[in-house]
Amino acid sequence: MTDEKPFVPFCPTPRDFPGYAMPPTVPDGLRLELSRARIRDGREHEFEEWMQMLNDRYDESLLAIPAERAVLEATFRHTEADGSTWIYHLSLVGEGGGGLDESNQIDADHAAFSRRVKEPGWEELEPKFMLTPAHILEAMTSWGHTGHR
Repeated sequence: MTDEKPFVPFCPTPRDFPGYAMPPTVPDGLRLELSRARIRDGREHEFEEWMQMLNDRYDESLLAIPAERAVLEATFRHTEADGSTWIYHLSLVGEGGGGLDESNQIDADHAAFSRRVKEPGWEELEPKFMLTPAHILEAMTSWGHTGHR
């Protein structure tokens, strides 16, 4: 018997991937996405610095989300059986929103950490279901379409 751990490969989705079809429980005009990427070996501490920076600059980050039409963003850390560390990013965004705008300092700092800490690209997981109370769903849909209340 061997103590070797299984290797978990990282297979980024092609950049031109249009995204998965949304399940019927996601309102038209919104995209529910769960993405993951491997943290570069030896960069786990810098990943923690990155997340601390975002937590410390929460108010500044909030100012950037209307242009992105980001309804929700959440980031998770996971260590796989092979010891590799992964970042998972959950988002609900309006289809007309933009990505990071590096002319904003918070977005520039966020992107710089991303380039240093994680492997390039993302693996995209396929959304299958979303459950949200009607009054919250209405507010989320409005925000996703317009970037404001």
